[in-house]
Amino acid sequence: MTKEEIIKVLKEINIPKEKIILLGPTALIMQDIIEKVDTINIACPKNIYDEINWEKRMGSFNTIVKYQNNIEIEYLFYQEQRTIKVNNYFVSDLEYSYEILKFSQNKKFKKLLENLEYLLCEDNNFYWYEKNLRKNNVKYIAGVDEVGRGPLIGPVVTACVVLPETFSLDGLTDSKKLTEKKRNYFYEEIKKQALGIGIGIIDAQKIDEINIYEATKLAMYKAISACSKKCKIEHVLIDAMPLELDIPHTSIIKGDLKSITISAASVIAKVTRDSMLYELDKQYPMYDFKNNKGYGTKTHLEAIKKYGILKQHRRSFAPVKDYLDSHEKEPV
Repeated sequence: MTKEEIIKVLKEINIPKEKIILLGPTALIMQDIIEKVDTINIACPKNIYDEINWEKRMGSFNTIVKYQNNIEIEYLFYQEQRTIKVNNYFVSDLEYSYEILKFSQNKKFKKLLENLEYLLCEDNNFYWYEKNLRKNNVKYIAGVDEVGRGPLIGPVVTACVVLPETFSLDGLTDSKKLTEKKRNYFYEEIKKQALGIGIGIIDAQKIDEINIYEATKLAMYKAISACSKKCKIEHVLIDAMPLELDIPHTSIIKGDLKSITISAASVIAKVTRDSMLYELDKQYPMYDFKNNKGYGTKTHLEAIKKYGILKQHRRSFAPVKDYLDSHEKEPV
C-alpha cells in the first residue's frame, strides 16, 4: 500500500477520529491537524510484525522496517486490547498513545506529545489531569498560577485554588484569554465554589533583590501555604514552574490552558493583581496603570521619562534601570 492508500483507508473506516490514532507522524492526520507527512509510522506488537508478509524487510528486533520507500513500520510492546486493528495495522486511542510515547526518548515525538496532551485535555473539558488523579483516589487537587512577571511595576501575584469535584464553570480558561467582564464574573464564582484559596504576593523590592523567577517561586510557596491552612491539599498542579514541595505535584507546560484548576488560579491571581493596579492608577493616573497594568506600554514609558519612577517600580527591569542610570531624579 502507498502512503496515500493507507491514509484513504484510515479516513474511510467507520471509527470516530477522536478515538483512533497512529503512533508517529501519522497521528495528527486522524485529527485533521496536518494533511501531509513525509513518512508513515505505524506501531504494532511483535506477533503482528512477524505475521506480515513484507515485500521488503530490513532491520531486526525493535528497529524500523522500510516498506515501499515511503512507509516506515515499527513495533512496540503494549496491551493489544487497547488497540484497534485496521487492515492488519494496529492503532491505539489518544490516551494510550500518549502513555506509550511519553516514555520515548525520541525527540521527534515531542511536538506530537504536546498535541496529544492538549487534545486529551480538550476532550475531557480540561479536567483530564484532575480525572486521572481522582482515579487514584486523590480528592484535594490544587492549581497554582501566577500573574505579573513581565510588568515594570508592582508585585508578582500567585494564587492556589482547590476546587470541588462537582465544580462547573463553562468557558473557564487562562485568564489572559478572557474579557475583564468575564474574568470578574468567574472570579466571584470561583470564590463561591472553591474549597480553598491562597494568595501569594511578592513586592517590587523583593523582586529586585532576588530576581523575578525566584520571586515567582516564593509567591507560589506562599499561596500554597495559605491555601493549605484552609483546605487539605493532596496534589498540586502548577503552571510550568518547577517547585520543591513535600506534597506530590505536577508541573504542566501551558497548564493554564490545559487544567481547569490552574485556570481558576490564573483568574484569582489576575483579578487580585489588577485591582492593586487600579488603586495605584487612582494615585498616579498619568502612568495609565488602569489600562497597561504596569506593562511597558508607550504611555507608561513616556510617563516615566516625564515624571520619573515610583517606589513601586522594579528597579532591576531594563526600562526602569535605564532611567535610573541616566537620571538622578528621586522616585515620586
